[in-house]
Amino acid sequence: MKYVVVLGDGMADEPIEALGGKTPLAYANTPIMDKLSKLSEIGMVHTIPDGMKPGSDTANLSVMGYDPKKYYSGRSPLEALSIGVPMKDTDVAIRCNIVTISEENVPFEEKTIIDHSSSEISTEDCAVLLKEVMKELANKTYQFYVGTSYRHCLIWDKGSVVELTPPHDVLGQVIGQHLPQNEALREMMRKSYDILVNHPINIERKKQGLNPANCCWFWGAGTKPMLDSFEEKTGKKGMMVSAVDLLKGIAVGAGMGTVEVEGANGGLHTNYAGKVDAAAKALLEEDYDFVYIHVEAPDEMGHQGSMERKVQAIEYLDEKIIGPMVEKLEQAGVDFRMLVLPDHPTPIRVRTHTSENVPYMLYDSTNKQTNVWNYNEAEALKSGNLEPVGHQLIEKLLEA
Repeated sequence: MKYVVVLGDGMADEPIEALGGKTPLAYANTPIMDKLSKLSEIGMVHTIPDGMKPGSDTANLSVMGYDPKKYYSGRSPLEALSIGVPMKDTDVAIRCNIVTISEENVPFEEKTIIDHSSSEISTEDCAVLLKEVMKELANKTYQFYVGTSYRHCLIWDKGSVVELTPPHDVLGQVIGQHLPQNEALREMMRKSYDILVNHPINIERKKQGLNPANCCWFWGAGTKPMLDSFEEKTGKKGMMVSAVDLLKGIAVGAGMGTVEVEGANGGLHTNYAGKVDAAAKALLEEDYDFVYIHVEAPDEMGHQGSMERKVQAIEYLDEKIIGPMVEKLEQAGVDFRMLVLPDHPTPIRVRTHTSENVPYMLYDSTNKQTNVWNYNEAEALKSGNLEPVGHQLIEKLLEA
């Protein structure tokens, strides 16, 4: 038996009047998921433990079978693992987004945050910008590391796990009240704007109608993580297929395999075929039992507040990931189980994560059910199936 998780990050949502009162998942044209749902168990799962913030970090730990209340030590340390940062026990890792803030002639604190991803800037361009920041701000206490796209890492030697605000939680707001209380971090953010605002890359981006990547934004502080081995926990050898450092970092911490898929960028137009090929190779040609295919696009479109593009991201997930993956496994003649779900909702209305339960679909090629439902939030709720402890859902996928 082979095991597959297809994770549509932030795919869950709320009913939207412009979609006829449907969620993007219910509205999207998803013939593959509709077909599989008739043969599958569907239900709702509570991925965010009560009292914890609804992040992709805590939610994906839950989906992978790790209780966030036990294993979570902060988001950025997991990403640091993926980048290969050699964290000491006394280090604090902090996510460093390169964001877009407004450029009107007002004090820094009175500027507005416009875009947490700087129009999904490429890794190549953002690395150039971050290196300019590093020239002026890096020292023995603060070291910067290049990640993927707009997502990078700051390591604070002998630092503190300070409270920091995720940029995607305050889009469209004046930044002053959301800046770090820590004076050194706040001053580095202010200086980064001065360094980046007139950089040639940003001047060119504005000419092209793209958002400039003009400020470092710090969030997600945490200490060195300690995860149990996924293989020792489950008896399954696992592979992570994701463009996002957070997910690759969780995999590294759990002793899972990771793969670099060329052209996989965490955006709407990622290399879907490459992800499927990598997952199929791990299961069918290598000795992996389990693959976790993570697709970031629905979450990014939710943060952008784009209803149309979120629907498109879900349709791409159906057409370019789930359909081809099922086809490859069926053609190979292997028995498999596939779990499809979001990690958390990212509703268009709020443009950030929420803690509501999310729908799951569990398909077993050896035990096809006969149902009339489609896979979406409303019908999963009506099914009456509920997993109130998110990190236990994987046991249902992996049970013999």
